[in-house]
Amino acid sequence: MLAAPPDFLALLNEYQPLLRRVCRMYCATADDQQDLYQEIVGQLWRAWPRYQPRPDVKLSTWLYRVALNVAISDLRQRRRRPTSAHLVAEQLPDVPLPPADGPDADDLHQLYRAIDRLSDVDKAFVLLYLEERTYEEMADILGITQNNVRVKMHRVQEKLRQLLTQPA
Repeated sequence: MLAAPPDFLALLNEYQPLLRRVCRMYCATADDQQDLYQEIVGQLWRAWPRYQPRPDVKLSTWLYRVALNVAISDLRQRRRRPTSAHLVAEQLPDVPLPPADGPDADDLHQLYRAIDRLSDVDKAFVLLYLEERTYEEMADILGITQNNVRVKMHRVQEKLRQLLTQPA
C-alpha cells in the first residue's frame, strides 16, 4: 500500500471531527462508526489525486459531499443485507449520545432518538444545520439549489417537531 502524502494526512487530522460526526449520525454502534470512518477515508484517499481546489468551493464542502455519499451508500447496503442483530437495532434505534448531565440531558436524548428516525437524506440536512452551515454551503454540499434547501429544511424541522411531540 502506498504511503499517504503529508497534505492528505494533514487534511484527515484537521477534518477528523467532521468525518466522525457524519459517522455518528449514520451509525449506532462504535464498531459501525469506525467501519464507516475507514470507508470514508478510503474513498477520500481514492478521490484525493483528482481533487482540484476551487476558490468558490471550500474544501470542507468537498469532504462533506464525499462523506455523506459514502455514509448514505453504506447505510443502504447494510439495509439490503440485514443481519439478525441489525434487524433488532433497527427496531429499537440506539443512538450513542454525548455525555450529558443536567436538566437538558433528557431533551437531548429525545432529540437524538427523533433524528435517528429520519430518512438518510433528512439526517444530512440536520447534520449540516447542527454544523451551522449556511444554506449556500448546504446547497453546494448536497448539490441542490438554496431554495430547495430552505424548503427541505422546513420539512425536516416539521418532521422533527412531529416526532418530538409523539408519545414515546
